[in-house]
Amino acid sequence: MTKSAARKILRQKRAELSIREKSKLDDLLLIQFQRSSLPHIHYLLSYWPIEDYNEPNTHLFTDYIEFMNPKLSVCYPRTDFSHHAMQAILAKEGTSFAKNKFHIPEPREGEEISPEKLDMVFVPLLAFDTMGFRAGYGKGFYDRYLSGCREDCLKVGFSFFEPVDKLEDTDEFDIPLDLCVTPTATYVF
Repeated sequence: MTKSAARKILRQKRAELSIREKSKLDDLLLIQFQRSSLPHIHYLLSYWPIEDYNEPNTHLFTDYIEFMNPKLSVCYPRTDFSHHAMQAILAKEGTSFAKNKFHIPEPREGEEISPEKLDMVFVPLLAFDTMGFRAGYGKGFYDRYLSGCREDCLKVGFSFFEPVDKLEDTDEFDIPLDLCVTPTATYVF
């Protein structure tokens, strides 16, 4: 299956989820994530879920990581559309967020944390395959950003749906996930 076809199918499946179904799936994702054996995390790059896209509730997973790692520093992405780049901005209590031109909440201000400092990155996706490759939203921001992270930085995805067999049009710039959590399993790549 191509990334474009996977995006179309999985975007539609997510759109069809009721509020109740989505809430149940979010809870199941959290249970699966809690079962994962994770190292100590100092710096996490999370992301704000886009309600209009029915994305998994990453706040649940971020809160869990914070509970397990009380001194955790949580960052959120801020995008630079003119340079097709992304930064990890440290969020603290009281950090204000504003929606960018694609309606994605981003921190307005804060300290930039270098990719080399990150221990874990939550990576948004619409679909993933059995090799850990993902179909995101098609702009390549995360693949470019992840190329600057340490090799041992855990790249984690969350999906309401199981993997497709193979995304046929991956290339050398695509960076696979290390883990992808679904309501029924945690896939390790």
